[in-house]
Amino acid sequence: MDFLKSAVASAISKGPSFPYSFGDRVDVDQSIWTLHNGTKREDGSKCSIFSFDVATNKSQLPLARNALRKLRTIRHPGVIKVLDTVETETYIYIATERLTPLGWHTRRKSLAEETIKWGLHNIAKTVKFINTDAASVHGCVRISSIFTSESGEWKLGGFDILSSMKEDEAIIYTSGSLVPESGRYASPEVLKAGWEAIKRHPIHAVDAYDFGILIFEVFNGSFVGSEQVGQTKNVPPSMHQSYKRLVNPNPKVRLSVGQFLDQGRRNGGFFQTPLIQITEDIESLGLKADTERDELLSQLDEVADDFPEDFFEMKVLPELLKSVEFGGGGPKVFGVVMKISSKLSDHEYDAQITPVVVRLFASPDRAIRVCLLDNLPLMIDHLSQKIVNDKIFPQMVTGFTDVAPVVREQTVKAVLTVVPKLSDRTVNGELLRYLAKTANDEQPGIRTNTTICLGKIARNLGSSTRTKVLIAAFARSLRDPFVHARNAALMALAATSDLFSEEECAIKILPNICPSLVDKEKIVRDQANKTLDLYLQRIRKYDQSLPETALPPPTAIGATNAGAPRMGTPQQDTSWAGWAISSFTNKLASASGEIQSDTNGRETTEQQRPSSVPPQKDKNPISIGPLPRISLAKQSSTLTDPFSSASIDTADNDVEVEDFGGAWGEEGDVDTSNTFDPFAPSAPSITTASKFEDKGEPDFAGWLTAQAQAKQKIKNPLPRGLTKSPMSTLNRPSAGVRSNTTGHVATKKPIVLLARDKAAPVVKKEEPKQEEEDEGWGDAWE
Repeated sequence: MDFLKSAVASAISKGPSFPYSFGDRVDVDQSIWTLHNGTKREDGSKCSIFSFDVATNKSQLPLARNALRKLRTIRHPGVIKVLDTVETETYIYIATERLTPLGWHTRRKSLAEETIKWGLHNIAKTVKFINTDAASVHGCVRISSIFTSESGEWKLGGFDILSSMKEDEAIIYTSGSLVPESGRYASPEVLKAGWEAIKRHPIHAVDAYDFGILIFEVFNGSFVGSEQVGQTKNVPPSMHQSYKRLVNPNPKVRLSVGQFLDQGRRNGGFFQTPLIQITEDIESLGLKADTERDELLSQLDEVADDFPEDFFEMKVLPELLKSVEFGGGGPKVFGVVMKISSKLSDHEYDAQITPVVVRLFASPDRAIRVCLLDNLPLMIDHLSQKIVNDKIFPQMVTGFTDVAPVVREQTVKAVLTVVPKLSDRTVNGELLRYLAKTANDEQPGIRTNTTICLGKIARNLGSSTRTKVLIAAFARSLRDPFVHARNAALMALAATSDLFSEEECAIKILPNICPSLVDKEKIVRDQANKTLDLYLQRIRKYDQSLPETALPPPTAIGATNAGAPRMGTPQQDTSWAGWAISSFTNKLASASGEIQSDTNGRETTEQQRPSSVPPQKDKNPISIGPLPRISLAKQSSTLTDPFSSASIDTADNDVEVEDFGGAWGEEGDVDTSNTFDPFAPSAPSITTASKFEDKGEPDFAGWLTAQAQAKQKIKNPLPRGLTKSPMSTLNRPSAGVRSNTTGHVATKKPIVLLARDKAAPVVKKEEPKQEEEDEGWGDAWE
């Protein structure tokens, strides 16, 4: 093989320029030619090369030259297409379209009956043209002279002895016997009187007899000799009668190939098949009416499995694409295109389908757009990421804002198909902007599909925007009036639960799911319970990994305090009430020191003096500074509540107490500008002679009762939380107040308040709304 290639290359280098390269040799039976696969040097396109070596086959040189001349002059769709030829004294080269010998298929019996009929129909038309229109005799109609093109069509070659009957010295008369195996295929009159007998009989006689042998050979795989002529083994019954008339021993009554063709084309004839009908009508598909086009396409679907794939790709597909793009073929034609193109290689798809698809996406025809979106899953694997991102998606996004709802809906559905081919910038930018619009679409089905789409493309979103977008979108869908939109949001949340952190699940997602538990639709309630359980399981699992407390560990305070028992520590009471009381006692225990004097400045040490001992006078009376007292101011009420937000002032520092005031949601706030002031001139003075009735403990019950009566007359001029206690101005010494050693007030001059301590004007308080009763606990935990 290598020697042959080198010899051919050497011959080419010495002869005229031949712009084709020789490839592998192809075996051809019963031929004077050597067949090679070849390529065109200029563009690498495929071809076949018939070569004839003059020195080796010098006796058959007239046949090779005749074939070269006839192939140059005869042009017919059923004849092999010649690309270029070269003739020298040493060789003859004929470059043609890429061909495959028909014998390869018939010997393997790989052709369906409908395909064989279609091939015989093509050869019959070609032979009829040669006999009738060209007034010639082929003389070598057999399997070895027939080839299949890349499109699967049968092409007639073997023009070695093709002769015109108008020529006096036709080569068929003198060199017909030089054709390999000529005796086996020769008709009875030629065997009896030689090739000169052609002159005395009809022109079609020889070719008709050979065509009859061809029918037997293609259906049975081979032809041995004349004893098989006329046998109907494996020949379709509808063809028997016409076939026998083709091989009639009498050339004068022998049926011509043209007549055989006409009989097959009759209504109900053996050539009336969908395959043959399509090949004749496909070229005029763009000119047919809608009904004729639909009928043709339905036939195309029926024969898709029997039709040669190559013919669909090379002949049918281009015509269908023309019909879709220019001939108004519409979506139905495009559906057939997609069915055929699924069998194409990536290279063939890029060459034939991709350019058309890109142009069709720019078409304003809504029917075409919907058809493209429906068939996008069949195309996406063949389309590169660059084509989708740069050419198809920019045209596709116009469907998000189309006035036709069906276009918007199909565009949303198509996002799932194209998103793997889109860049991160496109997905997190332009795509999300358009999905935000369809999430608010007037059509409930489009809103629902948008929610489903977001749930399925969640993992394609950027980590920085994913949770923010999904939580906002699903929360909105959970409030959608359309039941299926709410259900889709719950299902999407369940499918994307692993994308959210545990804090987001507990703080942002669960509060949005809970209202769905009491939805009016059972389908939503059921799904809400499933989704809620899924998130709760995850949060409970996360809870097991958390520490018991986030507070820092206790440290040693000192030797004296190390052994002291903790006061007010909660015991084994696990109820909420026991916890609250324990917390309160813990707060009181944490306040160190004693209350040294009452609200009028009398020292508490005097209470411990026996009654028989006269009071002692201080030799050096001094003016007492800021008087320690318990501030009675409260943010939301004049009542001093155990859980109120009062500040305990001492002479040295202030200890802040935890504010639970807002937790109870009392109705109506009071005006603290008129809060009871024990130092006001009009207030009765509490003397040191007074004693507490219960062993020195303050009478909280009586004091609370008095304050409750005053509450009905007092209104709060400021919102809750902004009240200033008038007692705050008394934390520093006043020029008008002096104390003696007994604790009595030294002077009765009225106290002058600073400007900031003056009571604000009373503002009428509106009746509080009912909702204020429920917001106390939430304020307490914030």
